[in-house]
Amino acid sequence: MRWSNFFIPTLREVPADAEVVSHRLLLRAGMVRQLAAGIYSYLPLSWLVMRRIMEIVREEMDAIGGQEFFLPALNPREIWEETGRWTVMGDNMFRLKDRKGADLCLGMTHEEVFTGIARHELRSYKQLPQIWYQIQTKFRDEARPKSGVLRVRQFIMKDAYSFDVDQAGLDKSFEDQRAAYVKIFTRCGLKFSIVEASSGAMGGSASNEFMVKTDAGEDLIATCERCGYAANLEKATSRLASIADQTAATDAPEEFPTPGVRTIEDLISFPGGAAADRQIKTLVYVATFETDGQQPVLALLRGDHQLHETKLADALGATEVRPAHPEEIRELMGAGAGSLGGVGMKERAKAAGRELRIVADHALKNRSNMTTGANKDEHHLRGVNIERDIPVDLWTDLRTVQSGEACPNCEAGVLEVSKSLEIGHIFKLGTKYSKSMNATVLDQNGKEVPVVMGSYGIGVERIMAAAIELHHDADGIIWPRQIAPFDVVVTVTNVKQPELKDAGERLYADLRAAGLEVLLDDRDERAGVKFKDADLIGIPYRVTVGKKTTEGTVELFDRAAKQSTDVSLSEVVARVQQLALAGS
Repeated sequence: MRWSNFFIPTLREVPADAEVVSHRLLLRAGMVRQLAAGIYSYLPLSWLVMRRIMEIVREEMDAIGGQEFFLPALNPREIWEETGRWTVMGDNMFRLKDRKGADLCLGMTHEEVFTGIARHELRSYKQLPQIWYQIQTKFRDEARPKSGVLRVRQFIMKDAYSFDVDQAGLDKSFEDQRAAYVKIFTRCGLKFSIVEASSGAMGGSASNEFMVKTDAGEDLIATCERCGYAANLEKATSRLASIADQTAATDAPEEFPTPGVRTIEDLISFPGGAAADRQIKTLVYVATFETDGQQPVLALLRGDHQLHETKLADALGATEVRPAHPEEIRELMGAGAGSLGGVGMKERAKAAGRELRIVADHALKNRSNMTTGANKDEHHLRGVNIERDIPVDLWTDLRTVQSGEACPNCEAGVLEVSKSLEIGHIFKLGTKYSKSMNATVLDQNGKEVPVVMGSYGIGVERIMAAAIELHHDADGIIWPRQIAPFDVVVTVTNVKQPELKDAGERLYADLRAAGLEVLLDDRDERAGVKFKDADLIGIPYRVTVGKKTTEGTVELFDRAAKQSTDVSLSEVVARVQQLALAGS
């Protein structure tokens, strides 16, 4: 490709509205342009990168037996209602009506459509396993699009689905996908962690996220460098030091006035108050369930711990949880925030004809002489024994892990919490979708059983952006060789000089004949401009045809190493080939 004919509208100035590195460089390198909030046009240079990513994805999916489909982005309401996700997806789903008034949506993912095909076409265990995938445009009505192509409303995703006759088959399919993902992201030049994660609205028994550590990420993960433990904060746990109760247990809680106390910190400094780890933090939430509607929930934690809402939702099996409004809290508890507690609340709710669930964090187990709100404004209770005084419905992990806490997997490890970007997510769906959509096969005994499924997603734009976040410098992008739009750029410093122009043309032809993807910078521009543009767009290698070329020498520049070497014209093609293969 000749630069003079190729559309690369580079920018010298940093766009004011670009928040993260990948967004700034994608704009400056002439790779994307914004059409509307969360909607981007991909220009030729970025599309070359994305095509290379998709080629890698296809190769690794095909290697484990994947078969590529291409399904409709426009879906009828009915198929989403079969699984209940027409409602569950809420405002995140783009919805529309056709001219006849029928409800449609733009697909966020394709579990329902693939399962619909499976239930009509798969009849026997002899047809299993099946691995089906597609690379398709997806849509999400993102409330706050930002960070360039990282949080958008239209995106390209590879979504794959496995169909097996039993759990053992799913386990194998899941591990095959996991191994394929490792190869994909490694080939794309990414350093990543595989973390335990919540399945969320996807459902299922287990899921892993593939995460790249970067300040551009919106997820937080906890990792241990010593043993390799890694988990999203929605799943992460840690080892806490045990706390001994120093005083003898009381017979019953004692109420005492706490004027002006509104927070955990207020009670710490209040005369006769309590340290944070001796307080019971009581949070009132409203949980939404697919079949039971909304119910109030009390979440109890140690005073020095923070709730993770996803952990609460997962523990309850709720589709959504939200903090109760002040008026809802007062109606339920009889007091305002700052004076709330679980003592007596089951009886109060029952007397009012309401069902109340109380969920407590494991760190409160076996604790006595604790302090909590009395459900009476500016009053608290001391001497609370949680297992004696509060009928907990569910003990579970609710706490948000913090940096510096002990690793749950090894003795000496310490957890680090860092921002990360999700580039892939794999799920063990089990029979969630096959049961609701009646996708069954006959097993070896002739018994009709639901198909056991898995779902596996990769964000194509996210790989591109993650590569930039990891591989860049002050001058621009440094593409990993496997996904670079070109392998090498041939820069002719002065195209008005016939011998240099001719030498550049010959070198361009020879490099292409050697199987390399080559960009020839044949523009009538100053050499400095060409060098800056080449650095900005991040081509791995640059061959400069300049003054030394008349003596049979060119300059070979390695973008990542920032090293220049003089190489003879007769050897440069073989040298670039060698470097390109080494970077594969």
